[in-house]
Parts: sequence; C-alpha cells; structure tokens
Amino acid sequence: MTTGNTITVWDRFVRLFHWLLVAAFFTAYLVEDDLLGGHVWAGYLVFSLVVLRLAWGVVGSRHARFSDFVRRPGELLVYLKSILSGRARRYLGHNPAGGAMVIALIGSLLATTVLGMLLLGSEPGNALHGVVNALGLAGETGEEALEETHEFFANFTLALVGLHVLGVLFSSLAHRENLVRAMITGRKRPNSAEEEQA
Repeated sequence: MTTGNTITVWDRFVRLFHWLLVAAFFTAYLVEDDLLGGHVWAGYLVFSLVVLRLAWGVVGSRHARFSDFVRRPGELLVYLKSILSGRARRYLGHNPAGGAMVIALIGSLLATTVLGMLLLGSEPGNALHGVVNALGLAGETGEEALEETHEFFANFTLALVGLHVLGVLFSSLAHRENLVRAMITGRKRPNSAEEEQA
C-alpha cells in the first residue's frame, strides 16, 4: 500500500510480533529467578511468538516471507564487503545481513525457550518430565547442564540483539532513513531507480 511518498513494507503482524518479542524477551531476561512465574510466562510468550513468526515467514506478506530475505552465504559475504567499501545497497525489506540476523535470532530464541521448558521438565510432575528422562537429562547433573545451556543461549541472544541494534543504526545512517520508525509505522520510502539497479 502506498501512502504519500512512502509504501507499506512491514505488515501489522510483523510489527506487533517485533515489539511483543522485545518486551517478552527483556521481561524474561531481567526478572529471571527473582520472579520465576513471570520469567516462565514471558518465556512461553517468546516461544509462541517465534513459532507464529516461523509460520508467517511462509504464508505472510511479501517482505515477511523468508523467501524475500534469506540469502545464500555468498550473497551475504558480498553484502558485508559492500558495507566495508561504503557502497552497501539499500533494500526495501531486510538486507542480507538483516535476514541472517533474523534467522540467528529465531534459532537462538528457539534454543533458549526449548531449553527453558526442558529445565522446567526436570522437576518431577511436570508434563515434560518424561521427555527429560528420555533424553537422559534427569537428575542434578542433567538439570545443571540444561540450566547452563539455557543461560548461554539467553546471553547469546542478548549479544545478537546488540548486533541487531548496531546494524539498524548503521543502515539508518547509511541510507538516511529511520528504521525504528519504519518498524512502528510499517512504512518506508520506495527504492529509487538507482537503488533498484544497484
């Protein structure tokens, strides 16, 4: 949809998903053991959002689909080199680095939440206790391994978020557009003829 000199790039689902995910992840990360119930429910929300995003990546609007922004490693490398040379092409949707970041974040968030659910499942009586037993992760040693791996992926996700923010700031400055505002409004200016040809 075109409005004035901007067009809709990010649909409502993508925008709502993005900001709910930010809120849920940071809630889970910051409350941790202090408010375990809040941590757990925020984690369930993160997991649910990621599963919905995976589905939307297949059936969603054009720029929400993985086919629009998941690139081969060679294309990602060419794009990263173009950043270093100061000639990075502007993309209407995610650029190759942004697409790679989406995949990395989804993978890390899935690992974090699944490990968190298995950690809960290490408690007898939990619905996942049988799964934890079947995986050989029952007992103190298994619980400790689950907890350490869960924390590793939570911290790894936080590091990815930091890189994501830096990438957004870089692209916003390089292409003179406010990508944070675009993720709120859903709209960006269309590519110029020169950008389309680059």
